[in-house]
Amino acid sequence: MAWMSISIEEVLEAAKLARLELAEDELVQFQGELDALLGHFRDFQNLSDTEVLDALGAELPFNVWAPDLVASSLGQAFALRNAPRTRAGLFIVPTVLED
Repeated sequence: MAWMSISIEEVLEAAKLARLELAEDELVQFQGELDALLGHFRDFQNLSDTEVLDALGAELPFNVWAPDLVASSLGQAFALRNAPRTRAGLFIVPTVLED
């Protein structure tokens, strides 16, 4: 697939969507920068999955889940002991949303 350079019109459209007012020299600068960025993405499209994993030194994860173990938890009194305000065994926090 042949790739084309990003046009000034496309840069203008992107600037409009981003609500940027760009001078003529800035348009040309951004055109070059965006074209270079798209070139990097084109390079990625030509890589195979194994090349990417090899380049990252990554391996596929194996058993990333921790085992479910039953353990004792904090008691209610211990959990609430440093709370600035409590009522009926619950934390009292400031209202965030109002009706």
